[in-house]
Amino acid sequence: MLLDVRGLEVSYGGIRAVKGVDLAVDEGELVCLIGANGAGKTSTLKAIARLLPANAATLSFDGTDIRTARVHELPRRGMVMVPEGRGVFPRLTVEENLAMGAYARGEGDPESQYQRFPRLRERRHQTAGTLSGGEQQMLAIARALMSRPKLLLLDEPSMGLAPIMVAKIFEIIAEVAREGVTILLVEQNAKLALEAASRGYVMESGSITLAGDAKTLLADARVREAYLGETTAG
Repeated sequence: MLLDVRGLEVSYGGIRAVKGVDLAVDEGELVCLIGANGAGKTSTLKAIARLLPANAATLSFDGTDIRTARVHELPRRGMVMVPEGRGVFPRLTVEENLAMGAYARGEGDPESQYQRFPRLRERRHQTAGTLSGGEQQMLAIARALMSRPKLLLLDEPSMGLAPIMVAKIFEIIAEVAREGVTILLVEQNAKLALEAASRGYVMESGSITLAGDAKTLLADARVREAYLGETTAG
């Protein structure tokens, strides 16, 4: 098991945003975490990446307890996060952003990312702040892949993008998964997330309420009604 999380708790003041979450990701899997806005998905991801203070009975990555790990240590160990809002360096060029992605582990090949993202090759000398939202999302993913991560954490990659670009981003995510990169995907678009994933978790009000095979969840009446806008008869 590459990622093992048990009893994860995150609080903001007196408010418990994440309430005893258990989840696991095996090597080579694409696992999604879906739920409505405010369900606690991003807080869960940030806690795993050590970007938020959290308590957990178990928080293990690649066989190592990371409950006390520092944020900068995790990319070196192979865990990389693409945050909601992309988080590119707007005043750096595309090439410079990619170089920053390789910094943590001292490796990475920009050419392989340009092959995956031809649009980035065309814009490699542009500053990231001049790119479209979809191009910035491509850059954020490419930058993360520069370190050859063992686990890629993706937070709302479709947020704010046009439908045609959303489809393209999910094609890229599926391609990266097929190449063997393990992915934990947080996404509000439940249909796309479950279609891409092998397994999924459904989060409501800070807790996991459903978990299982992605196809099973996609067919579940509760999921279809709550997240796909479908109504059930009866």
